Amino acid sequence: MRTKDSHDGRGRGGTTEQGGRRGDRGQAVARQAGMGETGGVSPLPVFLFPSELVFYCEQRSSHRRVLTLYNPYSFSLSFKMLCTAPSLYRVVEAEGSVRAKSCVDLVVRHLDVSPGNWGRRDRFRLEVRGGGQVGGREIWAELRGGEEKGGGVEEEEERRRRKQRGEERRTAGQQRALSALSPLLVPTHTHLQLPTCTGVRSLSQWVVCVVVGVLCVAVLMLPLHTESSSMVPLCLHVSTNLKLVCAYTLGLLTMVFLR
Repeated sequence: MRTKDSHDGRGRGGTTEQGGRRGDRGQAVARQAGMGETGGVSPLPVFLFPSELVFYCEQRSSHRRVLTLYNPYSFSLSFKMLCTAPSLYRVVEAEGSVRAKSCVDLVVRHLDVSPGNWGRRDRFRLEVRGGGQVGGREIWAELRGGEEKGGGVEEEEERRRRKQRGEERRTAGQQRALSALSPLLVPTHTHLQLPTCTGVRSLSQWVVCVVVGVLCVAVLMLPLHTESSSMVPLCLHVSTNLKLVCAYTLGLLTMVFLR
């Protein structure tokens, strides 16, 4: 009887231990299932380009890089940019949102390109949330010495475009200034009323115009004071300015006669 009781006790104890092990296994499976439901088996993919930022100390155009975040989903995404060295970089709009089926550009500027930071590698992390899911993407940023291959050509092209835009703006400004001053520089019939044949109401005025015209023609036929002529006395030699005045006056009289 004792032996049977001892066997019965061992059997019962074994059954109890097996039941406890089965319960522990059930709890572990339940915990794993719970983690799968809450943690998300597949995190939200993040589409961020480029995958690496490289800055060059001697190339000013490379001190500013652009990251593009794409949102191909049917829901909006909220994002936040983090960095391991926030004192060395400045991110324009480091936190915000992206509408569905659109993208946004994040401008990253390097603030300290001194030789002490050459070869330094820092890490950026972009965290996104949307549609009840969470995702993240990490990219590396590195500062290198010298210039980027082909970067000098790009900088030269950029300077040429800036110079061309500046020349176009100056030309446009000059044209606007000339258009504003054109009524003053170029007199029109509304600003300068030239005398016409109908305006000459008396014979004396006609005689004066004819005499002035003849005098202008005579002055234009006289030699210059710098020329030597034996046929014309030296006192009748005229200057260049006087001939220009006579030519201008003769032109006005010609317009009067033709109109």
